[in-house]
Amino acid sequence: MCEAITRIAKKIEQKGGQLYLVGGAVRDEILGIESNDEDYCVTGLSHSEFEEIFPQAICRGKSFEVYDLDGKEFALARTERKNGKGHKEFEVTTSKCLTIYDDLERRDLTINSIAKNVLTNEIIDPYEGRKDIENKLIRATSESFIEDPLRVYRAARFACKLNFEIEENTLRLMNSLKLELLELSAERVFGEMRKALSYDKPSIFFNMLKKAGVLDVHFIEIYKLIGALQPEKYHPEGDAYNHSMLALDMSARLTKDEKIRFATLVHDLGKGVTPKEMYPHHYMHDEKGVPEVLKFAKRLKMPNDWISYGKVSAKEHMKGGIFYQMTASKQVDFIERISKTKLGLEGLEIIVEADRNCGGLIIDKVKFAKIGNEIMNEVNGDMIKQKYVIEEGVKLKQKLHEERVRLLKAKLNNL
Repeated sequence: MCEAITRIAKKIEQKGGQLYLVGGAVRDEILGIESNDEDYCVTGLSHSEFEEIFPQAICRGKSFEVYDLDGKEFALARTERKNGKGHKEFEVTTSKCLTIYDDLERRDLTINSIAKNVLTNEIIDPYEGRKDIENKLIRATSESFIEDPLRVYRAARFACKLNFEIEENTLRLMNSLKLELLELSAERVFGEMRKALSYDKPSIFFNMLKKAGVLDVHFIEIYKLIGALQPEKYHPEGDAYNHSMLALDMSARLTKDEKIRFATLVHDLGKGVTPKEMYPHHYMHDEKGVPEVLKFAKRLKMPNDWISYGKVSAKEHMKGGIFYQMTASKQVDFIERISKTKLGLEGLEIIVEADRNCGGLIIDKVKFAKIGNEIMNEVNGDMIKQKYVIEEGVKLKQKLHEERVRLLKAKLNNL
């Protein structure tokens, strides 16, 4: 514990209070991982007493006061009682009479309901969060879990972050909130998904929602991939859902870019709308996937660049996979088209690799980005204008394409 926090804790103790490190920082310390989430809980003081001791503290928050002090976040112990629907409708009570046990009781998961006394280092763990950490379990702190529907997605995200399982009663509580999930803002749902996509095995997030029976609320396009059978010869991993989860995890091995990981997640959404009588074939699923990506992305109010990445992935991943089976002219068409997108050749190449090698081993590496970028850089409009003394127009575009085809053929012959 740093000296500044110790000094603050001693000042609080002198006035009859106690200072505790709470939540994620304690959990991460037990897990032995670095944490940027340092929150503190103050007991035994009123707001006026805290502000008298620390007049430099900056107060913020609407439903309850939180103080910024020395770059850390301090809150007085509080209880919460739900008085409406959704994520925000709570009555919050703070009092100097509340204990650290009262504060921990309101928290979502046992692994987050642990506190550490700053001065004594005593661990306060009334809900056996350390035991659940040891057993790699996500467990609701109490039945009050159901007071906040966002906890459904938080539970799935923590399972994803830590590679834990969610215990059965907590899955039941998650399912009981299914209808109330619709009260959540799109931004909060997208925020939880985005965090999950940043972890090493993002499929766990979706698998836990599937296990809880709530995947079809905000992630209906992913849900529709369940049972979408594929040709076993090419997809021994099973249906389109299993394939997409494996591809997603493979993309996480290949890149840290969350937008590319998202684009991998949605590359096969078109298979979710294939009529069952067509199984195991999914003709034109690349074209059909684009509107599915749009529906998914707009529901969660995703940024435009995420939408762009997802649309290109759905529409172009099949062509990327057969790049070396195309004619040189078609290859150049593909290179020119993808080069203009935000995803780009490098991004799409990662998605195609993840798609083709979703089993875990890179045995079929697709390489079109390097040669594509070389073609685009070496043959450009200015070069064609000078070489053929022509200006903008159809003829320039034709000559540009022809020169790129010629160069591509030469490069492929030298491979």
